[in-house]
Amino acid sequence: MKHIILFIITFFSLVSLSAQNASRTFKKAELIQDTLKVEVNDGHYSIVAYNDAIVETTFVPNGQEFNKVSHAVVSKPETNAIEFLNGENDLWLKTSGISVNITKTPFQISYYFKDKLITSEKAGYSKNEEFETIELNLTKDEVLYGGGARALGMNRRGNRLQLYNRAHYGYETHSELMNYTMPIIMSSKQYMVHFDNAPIGFLDLDSKGDNTLKYETISGRKTYQVIVGDSWLDLIDNYTDLTGKQPLLPRWALGNFSSRFGYHSQKEVEMTIDKFKEDEIPVDAIIIDLYWFGKDIKGTMGNLEVFKDSFPDFEGMVRKLNHKGIKTITVTEPFILTTSKKWDEAVKEDILAIDSIGKPATYDFYFGNTGLIDIYKPEGEQWFWNIYKGLADKGIAGVWGDLGEPEVHPDWVQHHTGSANEVHNIYGHDWARLVYEGYNHDFPNTRPFILMRAGYSGTQRYGMIPWSGDVNRTWGGLQSQPEIALQMGMQGLAYMHSDLGGFAGANLDDELYIRWMQYGVFNPIYRPHAQEEVASEPVFRSDKAKALAKEAIELRYKLLPYNYNLVYQNNQSGKPLMRPLFFEEPNNPDLYNYSKTYLWGNDILVSPVLKAGKTEQEVYFPKDNVWFDFYTDEKIQGGQTKSVQLKENSIPTYVRAGAFIPKANVVQTTEDYKDVYYDIDYYHDASVLTSSRKIYNDDGKSSTAIGDENYEILNFEMNTNGSVLEFKITDEIGKNFNPINRVFYLTIHGLDKKLRRIRVDGRSTKHWSKTSNTLRIPIERNFGETSIITIKLKK
Repeated sequence: MKHIILFIITFFSLVSLSAQNASRTFKKAELIQDTLKVEVNDGHYSIVAYNDAIVETTFVPNGQEFNKVSHAVVSKPETNAIEFLNGENDLWLKTSGISVNITKTPFQISYYFKDKLITSEKAGYSKNEEFETIELNLTKDEVLYGGGARALGMNRRGNRLQLYNRAHYGYETHSELMNYTMPIIMSSKQYMVHFDNAPIGFLDLDSKGDNTLKYETISGRKTYQVIVGDSWLDLIDNYTDLTGKQPLLPRWALGNFSSRFGYHSQKEVEMTIDKFKEDEIPVDAIIIDLYWFGKDIKGTMGNLEVFKDSFPDFEGMVRKLNHKGIKTITVTEPFILTTSKKWDEAVKEDILAIDSIGKPATYDFYFGNTGLIDIYKPEGEQWFWNIYKGLADKGIAGVWGDLGEPEVHPDWVQHHTGSANEVHNIYGHDWARLVYEGYNHDFPNTRPFILMRAGYSGTQRYGMIPWSGDVNRTWGGLQSQPEIALQMGMQGLAYMHSDLGGFAGANLDDELYIRWMQYGVFNPIYRPHAQEEVASEPVFRSDKAKALAKEAIELRYKLLPYNYNLVYQNNQSGKPLMRPLFFEEPNNPDLYNYSKTYLWGNDILVSPVLKAGKTEQEVYFPKDNVWFDFYTDEKIQGGQTKSVQLKENSIPTYVRAGAFIPKANVVQTTEDYKDVYYDIDYYHDASVLTSSRKIYNDDGKSSTAIGDENYEILNFEMNTNGSVLEFKITDEIGKNFNPINRVFYLTIHGLDKKLRRIRVDGRSTKHWSKTSNTLRIPIERNFGETSIITIKLKK
């Protein structure tokens, strides 16, 4: 039971703040169970602390009822101790971390973290002819992130951001509105505000320059959460606790995809995969666009059944691809054209959104005259899931949901639970939900793969893998991608990625293609995709481009164990796979708007090449670290910007001193992935006296691996004792995991002293090799044992 300490004391606030609303007057306050209810003249506030890092505030105007339904939040308030202090002119709702202060006269709500002011309501709630709004105060020096996927520069302060999911075809370096918007801001002061309301509106990040954060909406909840953390990663962990953690991806999702708009026939699909096999370029999946259900782009959307003229043996094709280790994924859209084979059925089953007189809503867009599946009707949801279940029964391994904004969604359209404008921004969210829940019910042992481009706050908990829409196939298109992915990772959507090589336009530029493919190695998903006028697949590019792309893809496969561990970290704590450098230096304002270089996980520093014809590039190296060139082992001291020479076959990549990087042998498909042999690269520098890393492993498939304890965690440690380096390898084995014995090849980089002795498990060994400053030691290890390797260096 919640432990509540009630104090009645008299005190005055130590911090003077401007009143939030001159006409709002305090009436009374009381603590009812875990909720502080504050009555004012024009309504009441309900304030609840979820824990010591999250507090939720709701305003309910007079004459309105509180809408308890949140589409984003899944967490419940915890049972931590809180304090309620009621003074003569102040109220406090306190936790050990976040606290709320309410000044009675003039009325003011302020938020503190460990006694430090973070933000406060300005006008608070107000209403005009167009919008209901909530205003908060900003300090003049805050840098603001958030609002979903945009191309605006990392610092989004000064923009009034529309909250309306809408595709932007062919965007490049600037896009104010894209497929995936969210009512979230994150501040360089290391807090987050999430406006917990689905209908459309605006997020104004101080566009008038008066230090105001304003949320504007047409209707709905007047609810927001203030979230804090001791670090950036802690803040994201807290937010994803509130809105849900991303499920584990299947291991195959980290492999290379073959994808284009589009494969016209079964023959074309099989020929493409045969070409990958012939060229020995690893590939794990092929994505089939809308030609699987029709011969033409227009007039066929909504058929949602195999077009036999082009795919005469669809199920046989899927089986043959599976035997080759290739997963098949088909596109679907939520639109049913009036010319499609499913139109009459859709009308009869009453699964479509309607117009003002209750008839199926129809309207024109690029693909034809259409209706829209109303996934908010139980029968519409079930009908749509039956399509996916039928495809899964045919062997289809994943879902690609396209146009899910929805791309065209007139405001007069009515859904079962509200108007188009009320559900527009959550349509993709609930589309992902119905697929995720359908898999959990009908295929409970399968990890869903759900590729979609539009959603809402918290959609990560449904396993959504978002991509950045129809980016132009230009250098400008590439330049915006790191920012978009970094921003979305901060907002919980850690698998944001791009169509590698660019999507829109028939631009044949091998240098651009290769630099994008090299950048993709350090992206959550490796998926080249484009309009078919210029091939997206490396097997159809020039010999030189193909060879360079193959090298990049092979590196992607070598990093599978490192990357899979990032999947686990994201599942457990919400950590983004791609991380901005200010995570390393939170008090360095020079990094607040910096996205040209980023961290891939904790230990790999990446600087993609984003402009044509460059021969050198400036890279910032985070301070208090030594960084190793991934390719040459050159050491670079952190805390400096350095001009580095560029190579044609790679982008600048560095490893943190003290890191253990696991690598695997290249396989042609992850179905052939075996972890009997591990390369463990340790990066040694005398500045790092002790280091440890954990590497997660399971079967790569089971949806319940963690809950069923069907996994293992490998622990790697290094400790320095004078001139002796001691390495220790242990494991944590789940009770239902079937462990194996392994051979580890421990490669130590950066040894600048000669060796005196090497012992493995107490015995001297001569089974090692040394080149330059690199030492390689094979270690035969039985599971459950502790392996100790000691290296004596000459002083």
